[in-house]
Amino acid sequence: MPDVRIASAQGKWILITTVLGSSMALLDSTVVNVALPRIGDDLDASLSALQWTINAYMLTLAGLILLGGSLGDQYGRRKIFVIGVVWFAAASLMCGLAPTDAVLIGARALQGIGGALLTPGSLALIQASFHPDDRARAVGLWSGFGGIGAAVGPFLGGWLVDGPGWRWVFLLNVPLALLCVPVALRHVPESADGRAHGRFDILGAVLGALALGLVTFALIEAGTTSLLAVAGVAAAVAFVYVEKRRQDPMLPLDIFGSRQFTALNIVTLCVYGAFGGYFFLTALQLQVVAGYSALAAGTALLPTTALMLLFSARSGALADRIGPRIPLTVGPLLCATAMLLMLRVGEHANYLTDVLPAVLVQGVGMVTLVAPLTASVLASVDTARAGIASGINNAAARAASLIAVAALPLLAGMGPEAYRSPSAFDAAFHRAMPICAGVLVVGSALAFAMVRRPAPGCVRPECRTHGNVTSPPIEAKGG
Repeated sequence: MPDVRIASAQGKWILITTVLGSSMALLDSTVVNVALPRIGDDLDASLSALQWTINAYMLTLAGLILLGGSLGDQYGRRKIFVIGVVWFAAASLMCGLAPTDAVLIGARALQGIGGALLTPGSLALIQASFHPDDRARAVGLWSGFGGIGAAVGPFLGGWLVDGPGWRWVFLLNVPLALLCVPVALRHVPESADGRAHGRFDILGAVLGALALGLVTFALIEAGTTSLLAVAGVAAAVAFVYVEKRRQDPMLPLDIFGSRQFTALNIVTLCVYGAFGGYFFLTALQLQVVAGYSALAAGTALLPTTALMLLFSARSGALADRIGPRIPLTVGPLLCATAMLLMLRVGEHANYLTDVLPAVLVQGVGMVTLVAPLTASVLASVDTARAGIASGINNAAARAASLIAVAALPLLAGMGPEAYRSPSAFDAAFHRAMPICAGVLVVGSALAFAMVRRPAPGCVRPECRTHGNVTSPPIEAKGG
């Protein structure tokens, strides 16, 4: 049984290590959007290249995050976590030094592999190291500091882009890794799952990533690669076939025998798909059309993250009392309203009257929605499967964001140079936000029709306070 106490020196070092590691991936997911216009100008990149700058990272992260957790269980959580941090930092250095958009995209894909190793590992180290009496508090501190990092991320990213330059958005990860790795090796105990058997679903991971990659490529490069969409669907069918036949699949399909779990993951696809498209396009709209600096654009969305950080735990507690159906119905509707309010943001938009109302409504909607959704996913399966259920939900959220960033510019009619023309981008943005709002309304309707109160005594997530707006938190398996 793990016996590290949170008040001990070792306990504090473990928290510092996991916060530093997870902050690398978290900061990256929140700051890159505000850097996109400068990246495009500096590297003479098209809109599709900017989409790939986001999606290359999301593709490998979503496709490999479940495998990353399994590798830690088998070979040692600290070892895989440290490998992930080093890998992520090395890929970040490549991103910061990239001479072309093609090199940047390739480095971003490598970054996602590192993220898939360190993201589940950071929480797994806490679960495997701390005494059970201190574990919930340790997770709360970890997720709370992560929320602070998410709040600081857009501000820091904007400052870097306007100051030293966009490359420092990536180079910042290198000193974080140089702090994290020695502390991890010196102070964090190694742990592994003695029940792990060493068989990994490599074929499943490859097919899943291939399916997402081919469909994403077909959407971003629409009109020239239509056969790739068919190939992507075929890879997805092959993925399901392989997972159904494997004895130890990466994605155990029988978990979807829970109607509640299936419904909640469909709601997740709707919600995080809309969020992914919204945050991608809004960061561009504020800079390209409204004329905001990168710092102003990053800071403009800060109230959303601050509201999540302050009130997510209370929202989760309220959902425990009244059940998840109402929060999961009302939350998406509030977020949909916020996205329609964003239509007020045009040339020379005033922050207080045009931007802030939408941002505040978005924050209230996400507070209402995100924590209850995470809790309900875990409550829909047996306690022993909480870790895999959370991993599936996290991967679904990232995949939804990936597809949204690929598909939304196509659906809104954005050309390859749209972000260079304020009028063209503004017109497309006004077509895109109602699409996002419509997807959220569908999610709300599904939640109202299919989500029910969980059975008494079901598992509750320890990761209840968080500010990561791009994906739900991961509930790791204990060690």
